Amino acid sequence: MSGPGPDPAPVTLLIADDDEVTRSGLRLLLGARPGITVVGEAADGVEAVERARLLRPDVVLMDVRMPRRNGIEATRQLLAESAEPPKVVVITTFENDGYVTAALGAGASGFVLKRRPVPEIAEAVRVVAAGEAILFPAALRRMVTARPVGSAEALPKAALTGREEEVLRSMATGLSNPEIAASLRVTLETVKTHVGNVLTKLGAQNRTHAVVIAYESGLVVPGFTG
Repeated sequence: MSGPGPDPAPVTLLIADDDEVTRSGLRLLLGARPGITVVGEAADGVEAVERARLLRPDVVLMDVRMPRRNGIEATRQLLAESAEPPKVVVITTFENDGYVTAALGAGASGFVLKRRPVPEIAEAVRVVAAGEAILFPAALRRMVTARPVGSAEALPKAALTGREEEVLRSMATGLSNPEIAASLRVTLETVKTHVGNVLTKLGAQNRTHAVVIAYESGLVVPGFTG
């Protein structure tokens, strides 16, 4: 009988933060977590883009408020210039930081607060690298619904089917594809097809952006749990 297969390759991570103490601390602590290899650091948005081009990390942990180029513009540039860009996890000190939703709109795949425990930040990196689930805490839901509605036309124009709307609502609660499949009693491949259709119809860069649109359009409201 053959033994277990080889361990999967670690997620490679680039940390972008203008505070040297924060950056060094994250590198030390996240680099010690299983399944993560920190390949570099960047002190501002310009350097983040340059280092990402050179190092080709799986994930960039991106602070929002940085000199020269903020995390929003750096995220937008990274995702626009490559056919296979890194995933971006936005990390910020402030729950009410309006830049966060702008970064998600630019294509970031997740959101985490700096004060969260290191294991939780590490899990955010691994989850986003896998492309399976989104990180969408209650604080972010409040921020999205507090903003002026900017995508209210997106859902009517998208002409989502009833099942696609169900899938989008499930995505908004943070369910993974297997969890959505179990909830709706359909196959995983069917869910993947619906998710792909939702992203295409909404013009969303990723699951998180699709959920932002769902909140802004009113399809999902604060406190929605499925």
